[in-house]
Amino acid sequence: MAAQTLRMTALGAVLALGLAGCGGDGAGGSSNSADAAPEDLTIGVSMPTETSERWIADGAAVESQLEDAGYQVDLQYAGDDIPTQSQQVDQMITQGADLLIIAAIDGTALSSQLDAAAAEGIKVISYDRLIRDNENVDFYVSFDNYKVGVAQGTALLTGLGLLNEDGSPGTATGPFNIELFAGSLDDNNAGFFFNGAIDTLQPFIDDGTLVVKSGQTEIDQAATLRWDQATAQRRMDDLLTRSYNDGSVVNGVLSPYDGISRGIITSLQNAGYGAADKPIPVVTGQDAEIASVKLIADGVQNSTIFKDTRLLAEQAVIAAEAFLEGDTPEANDTTTYDNGKKVVPSYLLPIQTVYKDDIQSVLVDSGYWSADEVAKGQADD
Repeated sequence: MAAQTLRMTALGAVLALGLAGCGGDGAGGSSNSADAAPEDLTIGVSMPTETSERWIADGAAVESQLEDAGYQVDLQYAGDDIPTQSQQVDQMITQGADLLIIAAIDGTALSSQLDAAAAEGIKVISYDRLIRDNENVDFYVSFDNYKVGVAQGTALLTGLGLLNEDGSPGTATGPFNIELFAGSLDDNNAGFFFNGAIDTLQPFIDDGTLVVKSGQTEIDQAATLRWDQATAQRRMDDLLTRSYNDGSVVNGVLSPYDGISRGIITSLQNAGYGAADKPIPVVTGQDAEIASVKLIADGVQNSTIFKDTRLLAEQAVIAAEAFLEGDTPEANDTTTYDNGKKVVPSYLLPIQTVYKDDIQSVLVDSGYWSADEVAKGQADD
């Protein structure tokens, strides 16, 4: 990910021109940090895992932009292990972090850490995954996650030919067999993704154009713990064995994340899909991971939802800067994200659907991936 990190560092340098020289207010290390120079302040950044390209990119982007703004950064990855993340956040607090940016593994598992942070005056920014059931979440930066689900549902309908890319009715009539996958239930975003997609697909299910042959239409049936690729592959294997042993075929699969998509695709290929007489179903995705972008370029995966982590990192830095100056970050949503204890003020970023024809304009021209990386399906070292 070195080339990716350099790209993010360059973007962070631009942002730093507008951020450098500001102080901060209130946090663990000092009760008077508004008068402190950025280099005297430390921001703890807790990311869930390094097994996903997406979270590696997020961590690198947040770290580089904070460092370019002059702050000390304590970046930790938790290896998808909840106790590890809890311990890492505890350590950040005890070592005097002045602010925390947390992408939680389990959005309900950090209450004691948030209480400890609040007791020390440390502001907490929830990063992309909303931390739930605690009032000490001060701000949330994310994308419009319901719209992500709508876009995924729309991409599935478009891939099947039921809709055109402009949203007008397509020429296909169905019926089409589809299966549904959801994310990890301990991630608040999974529900938004699934609900947005189901709201989009439901009219076609109701009129029989789409048939969920397995009958598994509820989120708890479709969920994939930890968004794990191997878990998704095993479930797809089971669906094929149980519901498609009569010679029928799957025409489309709603997938909420590229790693899950690749597990689904592997299962389908192992079952003979991809041959001339048995094409790969339409499979959606999310996060524009380079391996899946390559699959889209090759006509294997249908689409992905691009969420520019560089922009998300930028908003996290802007929010952090505001808190450390003693100000309140600007929110563009103050009604949607109720974490069970409070409606958390949020800044939501837009998303883009990427089909094969969009790779160059959306991902390559923006510098997110290079043409060479897309061709290889691998990030440059």
